[in-house]
Parts: sequence; C-alpha cells; structure tokens
Amino acid sequence: MSEEVTYAHLKFSASRKTEHIQEPDTSGTKACPACSYVWRPTALMLTVVCLLLLIGLAVVGSIFYTTLKTEKEKLNALQNVKEELQRNLSLQLIANINKSENIRNLSITLQNFATKLCRELNKKEPGHKCKPCPNSWIWYKNNCYFFSEISKTWQESERSCSAQNASLLQTDDNIILEFVDKRSRVYWMGLSPKQDHKNSEEVDENIISSARHTININEMQCRYRKGI
Repeated sequence: MSEEVTYAHLKFSASRKTEHIQEPDTSGTKACPACSYVWRPTALMLTVVCLLLLIGLAVVGSIFYTTLKTEKEKLNALQNVKEELQRNLSLQLIANINKSENIRNLSITLQNFATKLCRELNKKEPGHKCKPCPNSWIWYKNNCYFFSEISKTWQESERSCSAQNASLLQTDDNIILEFVDKRSRVYWMGLSPKQDHKNSEEVDENIISSARHTININEMQCRYRKGI
C-alpha cells in the first residue's frame, strides 16, 4: 500500500506585520541636519540682541552717571551761591544796624543840641516859639516836666523816669511846686530811702505822695536830677 503525501500551504496573518517591524538602531542617534540649520541663525540672533541690550544698558548708565554728576555740580554751585548770599545778607544787616545806631546817636546829639539852643532862646526870650522839650513834655523854669496819667508805685515811676533820661521831681521852690500842683494833685517826689531800707512796701508807705506833706528828711536821701 503506497503512502499518500499531503501538502498544505499555511498563511499567517501576523507575518505581514512582522515584515514591517524595524529593529531599533543601537548605533546611536544622529542629529537632524535640517533642525541644526534652523537653530543656528536663531542663536546668532539672540546673541546679537543680548549684545545690543548690554550696549544699551551701558549707554543709559553712562548718560545717567553724567547727568547725576552734572546735577550734583549744579547743586553744589547753588549751595555756594546760597551761602555767599547769606554771608552778604548778614554783613548787610550788620552794616544797617551800625548805620541805624550811628543815625540814632546823631539824632540824639542833634536833639540835645537843639534842646540846649531852645533853652538858651527861651531864657533870653520867654515867649519864643521854640520847644526845647520832647512831645508831651512842658517847659517851665529852664526844665522839662512830664505828667503821667498812669498811676504807678514810687519804684515804677523812678524806673520810668530813668528810662527817659530823667528823674522824679526834686525841688524846694514853691513856685515850681505850685506849677506842678496845678497839673497833678498827687505825685511822687524824687526822694529815695537810705541803703538800709530794702523793703519796697516799706518804701511806698514811708514816701508820701504829696508835695505839701511834711516828710522825715532824715529817713530819706535826695536823688540827683538830670535835666532833659
């Protein structure tokens, strides 16, 4: 009996898929020539931009430094001018004060000279219109008299007279006392206590404010009266 041989042709569907499978390249990755060509100009452009930015910052910094230096020099110059003006102003003020003092002294000298001249004229011509006394003062018997309308203590009156280069009334002349009595009923006399009297209240009590009242001369000492 002869043996029969049977042949079968088998086709697997997965065989086609395996045909298209590529084995991985283990020799290493290769750079894409096209990608390298694109990145080179970009990197060069970025480098140029960074350089331009650095140059711009350097220019701005230089301008800022120059401007700051110039403004500082201007500020120093203005400060020097200010100090110079202040010195000049101080010197001018001092000069004006000195001039004012000189003018005041000259005015006082002229006033004293005019006062003396007026007094001489009034002595020779009693009816002369020249007034040798300051305003609000009255000329009588070769002296100037001032009658204050403000009530003060003896010490206050004495200080007020001294401030005007005068003194309280000191006289024994009845004619002058009558002249004063007609214009002021009560007034302080130019008498002061001795040095052992230091209590101002005691002074006010002991000094009687009437020219016609009898006072104890032993308790007092007369003050020198300086003419105006």
